[in-house]
Amino acid sequence: MTDLPGPFLDRMKHMLKGEYQDFLASYGKPRLHGLRVNTMKITPQRFEEISPFSVKPIPWVKDGFYYEGDVHPASDPYYTAGLYYLQEPSAMTPASRLPIEKGDKVLDLCAAPGGKSTHLAARLYDTGILVANDISASRAKALLYNLEVFGAGNIFVTNEIPGKLSEVFEGWFDKVLVDAPCSGEGMFRKACDVAKTWDEQRPWYFAKIQKDIVSNAVKMLKPGGMMLYSTCTFSPEENEGTISWLLWKYPEMELADIASYEGFRPGVPDWGDGNEELKKCVHIWPHHMEGEGHFLALLRKKGQQLQEKTFEKRSRKKALSPSRGLSKEERRLLGEFLRETRISDAKICLESDHVESRGGRAYLIPKLPDASGSLHFLRYGLLLGEFKKNRFEPSQAFAMSLTPELCGESICLQRNDERVLRYLKGETIQVPEEACSLKKGWKLMCVDQYPLGWGKLQNDVVKNKYLSAWRKK
Repeated sequence: MTDLPGPFLDRMKHMLKGEYQDFLASYGKPRLHGLRVNTMKITPQRFEEISPFSVKPIPWVKDGFYYEGDVHPASDPYYTAGLYYLQEPSAMTPASRLPIEKGDKVLDLCAAPGGKSTHLAARLYDTGILVANDISASRAKALLYNLEVFGAGNIFVTNEIPGKLSEVFEGWFDKVLVDAPCSGEGMFRKACDVAKTWDEQRPWYFAKIQKDIVSNAVKMLKPGGMMLYSTCTFSPEENEGTISWLLWKYPEMELADIASYEGFRPGVPDWGDGNEELKKCVHIWPHHMEGEGHFLALLRKKGQQLQEKTFEKRSRKKALSPSRGLSKEERRLLGEFLRETRISDAKICLESDHVESRGGRAYLIPKLPDASGSLHFLRYGLLLGEFKKNRFEPSQAFAMSLTPELCGESICLQRNDERVLRYLKGETIQVPEEACSLKKGWKLMCVDQYPLGWGKLQNDVVKNKYLSAWRKK
């Protein structure tokens, strides 16, 4: 059993009363392992059929599965191809309970390492816009990596404090997810080091941070928009307490019902300010469900959606290099590449005003407010590739966003083919049989029907173009 802090146990005994012994007994059980299927690439039903290891559906998350702790899904080529994301089962709940509609503009405010952002991206399915932000530069890089592996296209990854974002995006988002930094009491079974560093002041410390975050989140939400607030802790100060404060501070916000599941437990008004509406919040307890623990609150901003807001332009000096439409030469080079690889016009339309050149690179970019140029972006839309001397070189992110149906020049290897691992290590591979029907040049390299990256075919040899930073050791 996890060694739990005495003051934490005393408080949980006071909170849970007759349920305390069941709660305590849950820490003697093995931790749970989960993965969530990338529905942009594969259906949950199909994944269950082809999964190389045994999985069991998570009943309250339709694209989630349990797997046994003695397998290693992260070492499988299907993981590298972005077919699934490894995520604790209860942590899958927040992004599944935020009502997403195709075309929504969505903000994941505390997004790293990317579990919830990849979930939101899959639900948007290349419609609308997802802005994924994290205040930590190193964690934001992990966030970008996971979104690119998933093949997400309409994304913007930012590394900003919430207050800076709210200056740019006031009243702009349809949906906002705040998976707030917290004391992490729901992580004690999964991460013993979190339990060791816990003390009685941590909930109060994080509650103060959470109030600042949700204040900026409210500011960025449209009238009529919805916000999902979540934590992975049990502390009332960070859960019902933060929501009570939010409702008091912002009377334009109201709690909404969350899509239910039999194991969910309602919020406790007495753990906040006594407001009966707090019962609309949800607790996931480890003694009621097969998950580590989570808290959720769904809120709506009162009022009707207003006409799209216009933004004043701000200085771009500190952030992005200026963007423009493609030059005639850039259009020619990109067009030649698209024709060579037979990439469908449904993916890239050169006549679109969303294809831009920025710093010698081509991006597929949805529309953002003009003032967004003042922000620090790690990624500004889908990076298609880079213009070099008289040629266009495609990006790894572009490859991950495609399928063999969208890219006619593809080489698909079976999962158990030893050349797959060699390709992922950055090695040159021979493809004598596959090369018979293909011309030389750029090829989308796939495991089964799922993209891994690019290669360049010459005779029956594929020169490896898999991104060096992603290569297996």
